[in-house]
Amino acid sequence: MCFSQYTSDMKVHIATDHAGLEFKNTLKEHLLHQGHESVDHGAHEYNPDDDYPAFVIAAAEAVASDQRSGVEALGVVFGGSGNGEQIAANKVKGIRAALVWNAATAQLAREHNDANVISIGARQHSVEEALQLIDTFLHTPFSKEVRHSRRIAQIAQYEQ
Repeated sequence: MCFSQYTSDMKVHIATDHAGLEFKNTLKEHLLHQGHESVDHGAHEYNPDDDYPAFVIAAAEAVASDQRSGVEALGVVFGGSGNGEQIAANKVKGIRAALVWNAATAQLAREHNDANVISIGARQHSVEEALQLIDTFLHTPFSKEVRHSRRIAQIAQYEQ
């Protein structure tokens, strides 16, 4: 696997609800040690009644805004299963969020779909597994193959 792109100095927008709070705090430390800037969009405290959409949408909007401005940025969002978080992130124009559950899905999300946000189920993985998925995502470049670029353009056109 090629890790030439996004190896350091990238901005990573992160968000979760109560289910991923511990993961998010560990991830912030992990990203710092790798030389990345993390931007925390919440939740900031444990509240079992909080709602993930506001946190996730804020992170996704920040990724889209940074990318439009030419800033290297990606996003990582957590929830119990990751499903709702992926759905919420994908409502933001310019976001291609993928639910990842193993290294292959994290790698393919970047290589084939140029995903700019990943969603992970905090109740589905250990912290170590989640960090491996995130590292794979952050360090895998988009392949830029014509067929993948064409498909992404079709999605973007529909989004308009």
